[in-house]
Amino acid sequence: MRERSAGANGRGSDAPLIFESGSPGRSGFFWPEEKGAAELPPELLRDEISGFPEMGEFEVLRHFTGLSHLNFGIESQFYPLGSCTMKYNPKVNEVVARLPGFALLHPLAPPELIQGALELLFQLERMLAEISGMDDVTLQPAAGAQGELTGLMLIRACLAERGNPRRKIIVPDTAHGTNPASSTLCGYEVIQINSNKQGIIEPAAVEQVMDESVAALMITNPNTLGVFEKNIQAIADLVHRRGGLLYLDGANLNALMGIAKPGDMGVDVLHINLHKTFSTPHGGGGPGAGPVGVKAFLRHYLPVPRIQKRDEAYELREDFPKTVGRVRSFFGNFGVLVRAYTYIISLGADGLEETSRMALLNANYLKKKLEETFHLPSTEPCMHECVFTDRHQQKQGVSTLDIAKRLLDYGFHPPTIYFPLVVSGALMIEPTETESRETLDAFADAMISIAREAKENPALVKGAPHTTPVGRLDEARAARRPVLRWEPRKD
Repeated sequence: MRERSAGANGRGSDAPLIFESGSPGRSGFFWPEEKGAAELPPELLRDEISGFPEMGEFEVLRHFTGLSHLNFGIESQFYPLGSCTMKYNPKVNEVVARLPGFALLHPLAPPELIQGALELLFQLERMLAEISGMDDVTLQPAAGAQGELTGLMLIRACLAERGNPRRKIIVPDTAHGTNPASSTLCGYEVIQINSNKQGIIEPAAVEQVMDESVAALMITNPNTLGVFEKNIQAIADLVHRRGGLLYLDGANLNALMGIAKPGDMGVDVLHINLHKTFSTPHGGGGPGAGPVGVKAFLRHYLPVPRIQKRDEAYELREDFPKTVGRVRSFFGNFGVLVRAYTYIISLGADGLEETSRMALLNANYLKKKLEETFHLPSTEPCMHECVFTDRHQQKQGVSTLDIAKRLLDYGFHPPTIYFPLVVSGALMIEPTETESRETLDAFADAMISIAREAKENPALVKGAPHTTPVGRLDEARAARRPVLRWEPRKD
């Protein structure tokens, strides 16, 4: 498969592989003749690599810049990935995160030299507590999954002190997939309960499995179908009556912030995917941040060190005998925390509420535009994301994967596909608050056109994409038999 490199006008054109480019003797650097490679320590020298491309600096620069123009990114296309929340990251957040006083700060610097950073972290904890309705927050976890594990560790520590850490965690089928993994890692047995036909949890389903062996119920609200769990307070009451705790997966907090607080719904512990809701969209696997918020009775177990304010100075303290200890070196991904702080103070309380309302409006707008074309697994009003399936298109043999690949030909990155697992052939679309009506209309028109193509010319959709530098890949083979070393073509 040959790469396709973009020319000066940004259009794609056939180009040789980088291994087939260049000329012998070409280089992007030169050693002064009077010193040469002999001046380097022997351990830094390597043997020649057979077949390695020899290119000038300008050639390398043009090659990789051209390839970068072929990337899909939030700054060039609509990027409707649900569950990952690929929304725009305002550049002011980047500017602040790169201030030398933050970007060059050494994590082992003494507290008296990092007062500004400690104040930022202290204030961010207070802001997140206010937004979520919790009493205290730790910023240590470096991702949502680590936040889940931290929250469960707090629950275990609390219940153990009461005399019984208990053995089970209840996880609904509409929860995020990391919930059962985190529960198992923390030593719990997972009990799954099923949602009803509308994709929400019924209190009766919880009551059937809730007993004194259950430590907590982990619930995602809004859930992975993009539906609000309207029975959450009744469920919280059921869990609390049996001595259990309610854990909220806060990955979808961008549907609630400024409108409703999980702490007012009976939630005892939650984590916040800071990189989803408060800037730093985490395409490519990182970076992330997963602060954990707790009610007052759990604050004694929070990880150390904790930031405390004494008089006018901030300090890091570890003298908390009930703490679960450290869960991360230092304070998580500091740059992500700086971006989140900037995002929150830039928008203010009114701006955060408007952000959530726009996310809700955009998702429901797309839902309405597409509901007659694609199957909806739930008729409940959606929150920040809407989920369709390929049921109608399956009649012509066209699958969710085919639809996703065909979207690339229309210039759109596909939405999340085949998740949540609770519905077959899912297409999870999250427009976020940052997209205009014109962009949403163009995306909806593309989806409707693909549905029409599926009826009139299904082979066109099943063979997509047709206009991208690389066609339909054998993804299963790529995962099972990856090519990790280049070999010259024999043709």
